[in-house]
Amino acid sequence: MAQLTLSKANTIIKAALAKGTEAGMRPLSVAVLDAGGHLKAFQKQDGASMLRFEIAFGKAFGGLTIGTGSRTVEKFAKDRPHFVEGLVAASGGRVIPVAGGVLIKNAKGEILGAVGITGDTSDNDEIAAIAGIEAAGFTADGGQS
Repeated sequence: MAQLTLSKANTIIKAALAKGTEAGMRPLSVAVLDAGGHLKAFQKQDGASMLRFEIAFGKAFGGLTIGTGSRTVEKFAKDRPHFVEGLVAASGGRVIPVAGGVLIKNAKGEILGAVGITGDTSDNDEIAAIAGIEAAGFTADGGQS
Protein backbone atom coordinates (compact mmCIF):
# COMPACT_ATOMS: atom_id res chain seq x y z
CA MET A 1 0.00 0.00 0.00
CA ALA A 2 1.27 3.46 -0.91
CA GLN A 3 2.44 5.61 1.98
CA LEU A 4 3.31 9.26 2.28
CA THR A 5 7.07 8.94 2.72
CA LEU A 6 9.52 11.83 2.86
CA SER A 7 10.57 10.92 -0.68
CA LYS A 8 6.95 11.14 -1.90
CA ALA A 9 6.47 14.44 -0.03
CA ASN A 10 9.52 15.86 -1.77
CA THR A 11 8.21 14.62 -5.13
CA ILE A 12 4.95 16.46 -4.45
CA ILE A 13 6.81 19.67 -3.64
CA LYS A 14 9.11 19.44 -6.66
CA ALA A 15 6.22 18.83 -9.07
CA ALA A 16 4.03 21.54 -7.52
CA LEU A 17 6.81 24.11 -7.78
CA ALA A 18 7.50 23.04 -11.37
CA LYS A 19 3.81 23.47 -12.22
CA GLY A 20 3.87 26.95 -10.70
CA THR A 21 6.96 27.95 -12.65
CA GLU A 22 5.59 26.47 -15.91
CA ALA A 23 2.31 28.37 -15.46
CA GLY A 24 4.02 31.66 -14.59
CA MET A 25 2.68 31.74 -11.03
CA ARG A 26 4.15 33.99 -8.36
CA PRO A 27 6.68 32.37 -5.96
CA LEU A 28 5.02 29.49 -4.11
CA SER A 29 5.44 27.92 -0.70
CA VAL A 30 4.44 24.27 -0.26
CA ALA A 31 3.77 22.34 2.95
CA VAL A 32 3.10 18.61 3.02
CA LEU A 33 1.48 17.20 6.17
CA ASP A 34 0.84 13.60 7.17
CA ALA A 35 -2.66 12.41 8.08
CA GLY A 36 -2.14 13.47 11.71
CA GLY A 37 -1.37 17.06 10.71
CA HIS A 38 2.38 16.80 11.28
CA LEU A 39 4.78 18.50 8.89
CA LYS A 40 6.46 16.08 6.50
CA ALA A 41 8.23 18.60 4.23
CA PHE A 42 8.21 22.29 3.30
CA GLN A 43 9.83 24.49 0.68
CA LYS A 44 9.51 28.18 -0.13
CA GLN A 45 10.59 29.57 -3.50
CA ASP A 46 12.92 32.55 -3.64
CA GLY A 47 10.92 35.75 -3.57
CA ALA A 48 7.99 34.37 -1.55
CA SER A 49 6.74 36.78 1.09
CA MET A 50 6.42 36.49 4.87
CA LEU A 51 4.11 34.08 6.70
CA ARG A 52 4.01 31.69 3.76
CA PHE A 53 4.85 28.69 5.95
CA GLU A 54 1.97 29.48 8.31
CA ILE A 55 -0.49 30.00 5.45
CA ALA A 56 0.52 26.86 3.53
CA PHE A 57 0.44 24.80 6.73
CA GLY A 58 -2.95 26.27 7.70
CA LYS A 59 -4.54 25.46 4.35
CA ALA A 60 -3.42 21.82 4.56
CA PHE A 61 -4.28 21.56 8.27
CA GLY A 62 -7.75 23.03 7.71
CA GLY A 63 -8.61 20.37 5.15
CA LEU A 64 -7.38 17.60 7.40
CA THR A 65 -9.50 18.83 10.32
CA ILE A 66 -12.74 18.09 8.49
CA GLY A 67 -11.56 15.45 6.03
CA THR A 68 -11.91 17.41 2.81
CA GLY A 69 -9.93 19.95 0.81
CA SER A 70 -9.75 23.52 2.07
CA ARG A 71 -12.04 24.72 -0.72
CA THR A 72 -14.84 23.20 1.39
CA VAL A 73 -13.52 24.97 4.49
CA GLU A 74 -13.67 28.23 2.50
CA LYS A 75 -17.29 27.44 1.51
CA PHE A 76 -18.12 26.77 5.16
CA ALA A 77 -16.57 30.13 6.10
CA LYS A 78 -19.14 31.80 3.84
CA ASP A 79 -22.12 29.56 4.58
CA ARG A 80 -21.47 28.70 8.23
CA PRO A 81 -19.08 31.31 9.63
CA HIS A 82 -19.81 30.30 13.23
CA PHE A 83 -18.55 26.78 12.48
CA VAL A 84 -15.29 27.99 10.93
CA GLU A 85 -14.76 30.51 13.75
CA GLY A 86 -15.03 27.60 16.18
CA LEU A 87 -12.73 25.45 14.06
CA VAL A 88 -10.09 28.19 13.93
CA ALA A 89 -10.39 28.73 17.69
CA ALA A 90 -10.25 25.01 18.50
CA SER A 91 -7.13 24.62 16.33
CA GLY A 92 -5.33 27.49 18.05
CA GLY A 93 -5.55 29.60 14.90
CA ARG A 94 -3.87 27.00 12.68
CA VAL A 95 -6.74 26.70 10.16
CA ILE A 96 -6.62 28.98 7.09
CA PRO A 97 -10.09 28.72 5.47
CA VAL A 98 -9.28 29.27 1.79
CA ALA A 99 -8.67 27.02 -1.22
CA GLY A 100 -5.16 25.73 -1.75
CA GLY A 101 -5.20 22.90 0.77
CA VAL A 102 -5.66 19.56 -0.98
CA LEU A 103 -5.97 16.12 0.60
CA ILE A 104 -3.63 13.33 -0.47
CA LYS A 105 -5.48 10.03 -0.87
CA ASN A 106 -4.42 6.53 -1.84
CA ALA A 107 -6.21 4.33 -4.36
CA LYS A 108 -8.65 3.17 -1.67
CA GLY A 109 -9.64 6.76 -0.90
CA GLU A 110 -7.90 6.79 2.47
CA ILE A 111 -6.42 10.11 3.58
CA LEU A 112 -2.63 9.98 3.76
CA GLY A 113 -2.07 13.69 4.37
CA ALA A 114 -2.54 17.07 2.76
CA VAL A 115 -0.68 19.67 0.72
CA GLY A 116 -1.05 23.38 1.38
CA ILE A 117 0.22 25.91 -1.14
CA THR A 118 0.26 29.69 -1.01
CA GLY A 119 1.77 32.45 -3.10
CA ASP A 120 -0.55 32.95 -6.05
CA THR A 121 -4.35 32.99 -6.25
CA SER A 122 -6.02 30.27 -4.21
CA ASP A 123 -7.23 28.62 -7.44
CA ASN A 124 -3.69 28.52 -8.83
CA ASP A 125 -2.32 27.30 -5.50
CA GLU A 126 -4.80 24.43 -5.72
CA ILE A 127 -3.82 23.64 -9.33
CA ALA A 128 -0.18 23.36 -8.30
CA ALA A 129 -1.08 21.16 -5.30
CA ILE A 130 -3.09 18.78 -7.47
CA ALA A 131 -0.23 18.53 -9.98
CA GLY A 132 2.19 17.66 -7.19
CA ILE A 133 -0.06 15.04 -5.63
CA GLU A 134 -0.76 13.37 -8.96
CA ALA A 135 2.95 13.39 -9.89
CA ALA A 136 3.62 11.35 -6.74
CA GLY A 137 1.03 8.77 -7.78
CA PHE A 138 -1.70 9.76 -5.34
CA THR A 139 -5.25 11.08 -5.73
CA ALA A 140 -6.02 14.72 -4.94
CA ASP A 141 -9.15 15.97 -3.15
CA GLY A 142 -9.47 19.76 -3.12
CA GLY A 143 -12.98 19.79 -1.68
CA GLN A 144 -16.16 21.33 -3.06
CA SER A 145 -16.96 24.95 -3.81
